[in-house]
Amino acid sequence: MPSPEEILLQYWGYSRFRPLQREIIQSVLEGHDTLALLPTGGGKSVCFQVPALCIGKLCLVVSPLIALMSDQVENLRKRGIAAGMLSSAMSPQDLPVVLSNAMAGHYQFLYVSPERLVNEHFRNAMMEMDIGLVAVDESHCISQWGYDFRPAYLNIAEIRPLLPSNTPLIALTATATPEVCDDIRQKLQFRKGQTFSKSFARKELSYVVRETEDKLRTLLRILDKIQGSAVVYVRNRKKTREVALWLEQQGVSATSYHAGLDAPTRSLRQQLWIENQKRVIVSTNAFGMGIDKPDVRVVVHLDIPDNPEAYFQEAGRAGRDEQKAWAVLLYDEGDLQDTEKRFQQQFPGIDTIKAVYNWVGNFLQVPVNAGEGISYPFDVAAFAKRYNQSPITCLQAIRFLEQEGLLTYSADQSMQSRAFIPIDKEKLYEYEMLHPSMELLVKTLLRSYGGMFQDYVVIRETELAERCLLSYDQVCQKLERLNKDGVVNYRPALKVPLMHFLAPRQHPDLLSISVKRYDERKNAARERLEAMLAYARNLNICRTLMLLRYFGEQKAKACGHCDICVSARQSEPLGFIEQYLRKKPSTLDEVMAAFRGPRPQFELAIRELADQGLIEERAEQLWHWKGE
Repeated sequence: MPSPEEILLQYWGYSRFRPLQREIIQSVLEGHDTLALLPTGGGKSVCFQVPALCIGKLCLVVSPLIALMSDQVENLRKRGIAAGMLSSAMSPQDLPVVLSNAMAGHYQFLYVSPERLVNEHFRNAMMEMDIGLVAVDESHCISQWGYDFRPAYLNIAEIRPLLPSNTPLIALTATATPEVCDDIRQKLQFRKGQTFSKSFARKELSYVVRETEDKLRTLLRILDKIQGSAVVYVRNRKKTREVALWLEQQGVSATSYHAGLDAPTRSLRQQLWIENQKRVIVSTNAFGMGIDKPDVRVVVHLDIPDNPEAYFQEAGRAGRDEQKAWAVLLYDEGDLQDTEKRFQQQFPGIDTIKAVYNWVGNFLQVPVNAGEGISYPFDVAAFAKRYNQSPITCLQAIRFLEQEGLLTYSADQSMQSRAFIPIDKEKLYEYEMLHPSMELLVKTLLRSYGGMFQDYVVIRETELAERCLLSYDQVCQKLERLNKDGVVNYRPALKVPLMHFLAPRQHPDLLSISVKRYDERKNAARERLEAMLAYARNLNICRTLMLLRYFGEQKAKACGHCDICVSARQSEPLGFIEQYLRKKPSTLDEVMAAFRGPRPQFELAIRELADQGLIEERAEQLWHWKGE
């Protein structure tokens, strides 16, 4: 078995691990079920990818988002590591290719959605796989006390008896309260379990909250003051476009990003921002998963998030290079009032939820007792218009139906274009001879993307167009022709969201929604929202301290550099004088003019610091800081 350090160097090019990664990996290698809590940017994926490669068997990875799975699979393949994925967005015809590769031992990692685990065909295939490790990403989704509960996660423990008894499981998350951690360990049936938690403290990240009547002007001042790459989070798609356009008009390079954009546009805008061709990306919370840009200097929220977990994750995308960064929340009094309205919208009545479920079945023309395991294109705007409902009400009702395990809705549209060659090389050559107009594209596909005879690989039509000297539309048309001829299985990027039925459609009279679970979720969401509002309204407690205590770090200390700590230091004379004179030698009149407190306190502090030899007056009546 190679050592973790050898694996890290071979595939990632690093000679040492980040704090706590080595201990987590060792726990897994010793056969312990392991819970790893690492803040955003803490390197969670390495904690299961490295031990899986050490073990040398297949690692089954349970992940909740198509976008996240797709990104990680592509990143592993770029490192020369074989990986595949099974998602609800794949057609039934594509599944045998991935399953046969997994059973034949051609993969080192297989990513699956939690919904896949209940499928009997998959479970039978899984028992033919040589699985050495199970990794559960975003494991907070298993807890009904968490902010993103998904009932499909409860199925994970059911697969454990199907695996060798010594198969370890690692659960990973970036945000979890102590109650959620207990739930994770219980629901996953931890055996010989160990928990590793890196402090949520981010010494390089300063939290700031500003109440302002003009958020855009305040945003502009922030971007003028803090140079470098920035993320601006807003609540809806329309606002992403409006804010990005306004910033461009003010001379700030910016682009917008949201789940409604088609895959090529999203990819292009994301890349422009990553490469610093666009300084600011204005986004909904659809942005961020799987994005590893270390040099983000500031994250600004123009709307109050629904809970501290979401805020902490999004704010944590700043300063991953461990250099100074800021997380700023801007709000006005209207935002505080809007939160209550938004909260009520998040919990439509049970009768409304039942009606939406029935309408979804009618809209998609799914018969009663049918639809299980099938994905349907779903336009939520058209759906809401047909049934004279607000899109927000519909989406929130659908979210609750997801939590009831009835269906799941994917709006991220992030499955990239893929292709697989189902015939052997000899038959492919014969096809090229009979169809010379297709030869250039086929050869370019083979030169550009390896492994197409074994599995689906991500392809980029724009890249092929450039190499073949064709237009984008011409490449797509030729790929469709190859698909029709059975030469290349071409799956273009998803352009519409999908509704996936986890269970057969139920008759409206038989549909049961638990009032108890509804009330529990509403009360838990209320508590999380109140915690977020308390953070925004807070004027006295260190902001880092508030967040750390929320996540269970009761012994944490004040950070010293959030807006609350800085304000307190400026009103405390000893600390203020030290901070001021450390920046530059100054006259006492200059220091006093900047000090906010009473003059007698200031004069007393000056005498005390001078008596201790920490400050001294030099030429031109300039006082210097001498302290260590």
